[in-house]
Amino acid sequence: MRRTVRLLTGAALAVAAAGAAGAPAYGGSSGSLDVYPSTAAPGAQVTVNTSACGEKGSAVGDASSVGAGTFTLAPSTHEGEAIGEFRVPPSAQPGTYEIVAKCADGTRQVTGDLTVALTPAAGQLQPHGSVKTGVGGALGTDPVQTAAGVAALAVAAAGGTWLLHRRARGDAF
Repeated sequence: MRRTVRLLTGAALAVAAAGAAGAPAYGGSSGSLDVYPSTAAPGAQVTVNTSACGEKGSAVGDASSVGAGTFTLAPSTHEGEAIGEFRVPPSAQPGTYEIVAKCADGTRQVTGDLTVALTPAAGQLQPHGSVKTGVGGALGTDPVQTAAGVAALAVAAAGGTWLLHRRARGDAF
């Protein structure tokens, strides 16, 4: 019993040590990165701000996840926040992207989410409905026509099977 307890305790300590070794180099992520608007269409201008870098702090933003590259967040008079902007590329695909800002002093990193969505007002629509390929649906949804089609297929299958059976036995047509 003691041996099992020692093994489990040793395993728990090893896991805790591995978790501490993999901790981020940044001093913490107090504060947040606010993204306005949080949902934007491709081609839209997005503003980000954070107070995590201090009263006069600046930061370097990274929006490469959405394809916009890096941008600068400069100190502003608005509640001691650093503010920056970037444009969502027109080629951005719908989805949620992580935007990152690293304070210039190198002590903090904050993240925020940007959701890219297509907007009907801008002529951007998500595909919906079925594709008209000409395959299937020839009889429509009328149950009588569907039953007649199934019956015709069954008769044809039975007749073909009977003819193949006769040929295999050597009977003439």
